[in-house]
Amino acid sequence: MPPFANSAILSFADSRIRPPYPHGQVITKQTHFFPCFLSPFPFPLSPSVFQLHNPEVTPIMESALFGGVRPLQPGEMSFFTESEPMNAVLDVPKVYQEFLDAWERRRDPLVAAYCDHRVSFVPNLLPAQAVQLTPDETLSILTRRLGTGLADALQHADPEQPASALPPSVRSPVRDRTGGSWLKQSNMVGINVRTVGSFWNVIKYALTLPHSQDAIHLLPIWEPGVVGSLYGMSSWFINDEFFSAELAEAYPELDTVERQLKAVINLLHAMGKAVGMDVIPHTDRFSEIVLAQPHYFEWLQREDTEIVDHAAHLHEQVQDRILDFLSDNGPAVPGDDVPTSREAFFSEAVSEALRSRIFFGRPEDRSGRTERRIQLIRYLVAYGYEPVPATMAPPFRGLRVDIATAHADSHGDLWRDYAMTEPQSMSRVFGPLTRYKLYERLNDNTGWEIDFDRPRKEVWAYVCGRYAEVQRRYGFDFMRGDMAHVQMRPGGVPESPDDTYDILRAVKHHIQLDRGVDYFGYFAETFLGARDAFLYGDEVDHLEASDADTTLGDLQSTCVGSPDFLLRFRRYYDLLTTRDFAPSFTLITGDKDDPRFDEYYLKGSAVRFFIAFFLTDMPSYMSLGFETREAHYQPAPNEHYTKLYVFQESCGPRATTGPYVWGRNGWQFHVLTRLRLYVDQIFQEIRGRPTQWLIHPDPSGENRHIAWTLKDGSADYVFVVNTDTERGIRNFNIPRIPNLDSGEHLECHFTTAHRVPDEDAVLAFRYKGYKVTDLGPGEARVYRPRPSS
Repeated sequence: MPPFANSAILSFADSRIRPPYPHGQVITKQTHFFPCFLSPFPFPLSPSVFQLHNPEVTPIMESALFGGVRPLQPGEMSFFTESEPMNAVLDVPKVYQEFLDAWERRRDPLVAAYCDHRVSFVPNLLPAQAVQLTPDETLSILTRRLGTGLADALQHADPEQPASALPPSVRSPVRDRTGGSWLKQSNMVGINVRTVGSFWNVIKYALTLPHSQDAIHLLPIWEPGVVGSLYGMSSWFINDEFFSAELAEAYPELDTVERQLKAVINLLHAMGKAVGMDVIPHTDRFSEIVLAQPHYFEWLQREDTEIVDHAAHLHEQVQDRILDFLSDNGPAVPGDDVPTSREAFFSEAVSEALRSRIFFGRPEDRSGRTERRIQLIRYLVAYGYEPVPATMAPPFRGLRVDIATAHADSHGDLWRDYAMTEPQSMSRVFGPLTRYKLYERLNDNTGWEIDFDRPRKEVWAYVCGRYAEVQRRYGFDFMRGDMAHVQMRPGGVPESPDDTYDILRAVKHHIQLDRGVDYFGYFAETFLGARDAFLYGDEVDHLEASDADTTLGDLQSTCVGSPDFLLRFRRYYDLLTTRDFAPSFTLITGDKDDPRFDEYYLKGSAVRFFIAFFLTDMPSYMSLGFETREAHYQPAPNEHYTKLYVFQESCGPRATTGPYVWGRNGWQFHVLTRLRLYVDQIFQEIRGRPTQWLIHPDPSGENRHIAWTLKDGSADYVFVVNTDTERGIRNFNIPRIPNLDSGEHLECHFTTAHRVPDEDAVLAFRYKGYKVTDLGPGEARVYRPRPSS
């Protein structure tokens, strides 16, 4: 009886060796090894380390040759050396409870694999478990993994310390790049910090992310305003709800949320992650920013349901009223001097910080600042003054009061909604938000028309300078441009866009060119919609004119395998190869993790994961929570959706009553874990390489399977996917592969399914291609060439 059952797989650490032995042949350590059809060893092992993997549905016995005596369970992998037989077992569970149990019973070898750099993430660690790690557990793991990098990160947490003074271990991993084109091959993960609770918990969550997911996008980090929306920033102060008391207790010098943010970005850099911030071209309508600089925004005056004034210089009347308020109520900090003239008080001679102190009080007194701000808001609203709400989509301009709606905020104040006077299909008014006034107005704004020939350069300088200061203090590597689909010029993109064409472009260039951060990148929030839908003209032209490196796109708003999915996918890849920016292969975003969009995520997650990792010349984006997101056939409670943690509402349809609830989809996490382990093994071989389609996404939707290879040098990997999540595909050809001799076979190296049919384990070249007999619903495989003899 041979030492291994026929279904066992034993492989040496060198994945470049191509075994000539058929699947199931019995072998011995000295001279033979099996091909690994489901998942070769996921660790970069030394030559003396071996893997045993059972892909079958029944247990098999470990080999007595290496000292094993217990059954090897279905899907289990064992790692062992000659000196330490079977001492590091990686069993990737298949259901949620098994993951919980496995972590409690076998966490030491899993953590050791990460700390010893055999894997780039902690395997089998559920995100829900990761964020519950104690400070001691987390710091122990980081110390073993990063060495002095941990101390460097925590000890250099002063936001005023220049980047040049940081130790090499915590500097940006992309600091040697020129331009932001590195984003075009990044695999980005978006994190709403509210869902994990603190900046420190971002690090715990990052322990579950492999090196191949190499960029972290932090959703807005500033104090929020109305309804607690992260995208309605109230001030430039960092949101103190993201402060970690446990981190401050472990490291008393990290006693402010600003220091904790800097330390966390240092740590993410030490872990090999680039970090991005949101750049938002608007604020909360009555933010401290608006009230301290009313001249940087557009105002209207309303009496009940009638807009009675929206003149171009209405902000001057608002400034006068603010001075009246100060005259009646005094400065927020007793004893502060208040200039008595509007011209003096709102001039550059009085800094924003001083005006804010006079208006609202000391920075550290958040509750006092909020109370004072509400007092000032009520004073202005009594006279009918409000900032003009932000709008989306053509015609952008022209507002009326929506007489049918009014609602009270958490402070009991009544607010009116607004609507467009001549709306089009995508027109929308964002009542809680107001946009910076970047241009003067035509004819005193009587027709709501913008004069694009007269940019208000002091406003451009303010926005650019403020975001550049955030980048400088914390070391962000890229920006996500919020609402990048705003292009208000009715004539579309001008022939020669200048530095005042687009505010997001201006921020990027200011940080890159004026602040010397050459590598700073720009990831744009656009949806690549139809012409004149989200903006005037073509979004593609606008993205190029605004110098975006990548954009979000809208694949997440389709069901995998649907005609819409395949059509958008094909279009996005065509844009990737013909335009200066790269659309993302987006799995899910924070704003799509919402009950309204559950239908998109009932099936096809393995396909999304697979394409995101292996379409190596296309960036990807995944928001936190997708790893274990359950299929919601009916809407789940609000606490199960990350979108609803963008807000902070206690009543109404978006209300949440407790912390974010992680999904319990253990099978999805099983597939993702196996995929990440496999990517870990080959990532350095495939990273950033150009791809060549063998079977394109079919924009007609008639054919649902796709295939591609890597076209530089030899075709050493072939990727095959069935995007149809309902039906398998039988008897199709992978066509002739460039740079691959027809005498070579294709050997299955990985599948997202449980097993591969025997006839598909090794594909021989026949006539003009490689015949696949059965690719299951939603199945994806990796094949590698090997000689036929």
